[in-house]
Amino acid sequence: MAESSAAVRVLLLNGPNLNLLGSRDPQQYGTVTLEGIERRVRALGAELGAEVECAQSNHEGVLVEHVHRARELDGVVFNPGAFAHYSIALRDAIDAVETPCVEVHISNVYAREPFRHTSVTAPVVQGYIAGCGPTGYELGLRAVLARVQERRSAAG
Repeated sequence: MAESSAAVRVLLLNGPNLNLLGSRDPQQYGTVTLEGIERRVRALGAELGAEVECAQSNHEGVLVEHVHRARELDGVVFNPGAFAHYSIALRDAIDAVETPCVEVHISNVYAREPFRHTSVTAPVVQGYIAGCGPTGYELGLRAVLARVQERRSAAG
């Protein structure tokens, strides 16, 4: 983790199909694009003293590599998309990295198909936000920054 006087560095990580935001199922996901979400989260990060790096992949292994690299960062806001429901590899990666991670889902997964009601990644993250639309990413950033502050305070 970075020194307490250094800027907080956070990874905003998005999983499969989230590159299609803005055109994919607007009833469920709205019309905001991923680029729009990233812009909003970066702006909020700057306002709150955090540097936000953004990444997206449709490939599970690439996402695992991003999570591993997060060991060098202070926090992760992660929308694993459908991988949340079955990717043990992502679950294990998050669990292996001590960097605080907050899971975000745009839709209310509990109001959708039953297979979406279970997240294998949720038990190993430090926060979980679902159903708040794109605003959930901003809430996720605030939550991960609170976790970072708690860790820094505990470290002295």
